[in-house]
Amino acid sequence: MEHLPKDPFMLVSAINMLLRDGEYDSLEELCQSFDREAEEVEAELEKHGYVYSKEQRQMRPVGYDQPNNEATQN
Repeated sequence: MEHLPKDPFMLVSAINMLLRDGEYDSLEELCQSFDREAEEVEAELEKHGYVYSKEQRQMRPVGYDQPNNEATQN
């Protein structure tokens, strides 16, 4: 891959693939390799509903770590 995709959903997929396959140990290392700032990438993807989980080493949907309150509200 020569550059990170501009499309946010393709970017999430590319980041998760590169981290999952072990090509990079962190989002920071991955972004540095593609001459991007990790904070910039995180901010852009947060606008589209994704946050970076350091524990899982992947981009996840916003709220992935929150309990589902629907069942308790019925």
